[in-house]
Amino acid sequence: MAEIDFITHYDSRSPVSEAYRAIRTNLQFAGAGKQLKTLVFTSAVHSEGKSTTVANLAIVMGQDDKHILLIDCDMRKPVIHRRFGLLNRGLSNCFAEDLPLREVIQADVFPNLDVVTSGPVPPNPAELLGSKKMKALLQEAAEAYDYVFLDMPPVLAVTDAVLMSSLLMSSQVDGTVLVLGSGDISPDEGKQAQSVLEKVHANILGVILNKVPQHHKSGYYYYYYYDEDHHKKRRRR
Repeated sequence: MAEIDFITHYDSRSPVSEAYRAIRTNLQFAGAGKQLKTLVFTSAVHSEGKSTTVANLAIVMGQDDKHILLIDCDMRKPVIHRRFGLLNRGLSNCFAEDLPLREVIQADVFPNLDVVTSGPVPPNPAELLGSKKMKALLQEAAEAYDYVFLDMPPVLAVTDAVLMSSLLMSSQVDGTVLVLGSGDISPDEGKQAQSVLEKVHANILGVILNKVPQHHKSGYYYYYYYDEDHHKKRRRR
């Protein structure tokens, strides 16, 4: 098991861990009767906490006795292998060596959670993600797992995430979750990222607002959100 300080693992009773479990529940019911198995997680730009978010969500899914495969598809700036402390032999090796996905799966990284790292950085990640081989790998994964989480590149930085999102119109991918870092981007950048996904007809399941500051007062904690006019407001819990 990886010795990494994921909050959902070492402090399962924290408000942050509870928030991840709430997101888990929302994802489980987001299909409106259709089971959602393969999900893309992307962001607007780099460093919004996307990879940490998808890793924690994968962990809490595993805690709910679901068999999860997390695949690092961000082959330009991969971080999943470092987050979990794993050998980086993964997705790009499937293409370079014509391997089946099972050959690069690192099993039981956490309970019920298997991981495929990105592998060495290839010269053409966008072409690989949009290839027939990638579709076949996703089909293989969906047949073996309850959920497949794809950690994709930011949509405003490179074309890779858009290429993957175009697959959402096929049977390989069921939906997209957009992770936005509070304070890292402007509301306009968030709307631009949403627009990019909508143009390729991505099935956007929702937006996770990450890095929201919490202020504890008198036993309550506060969180911030933006209304439709992008005015910042505060709520108490």
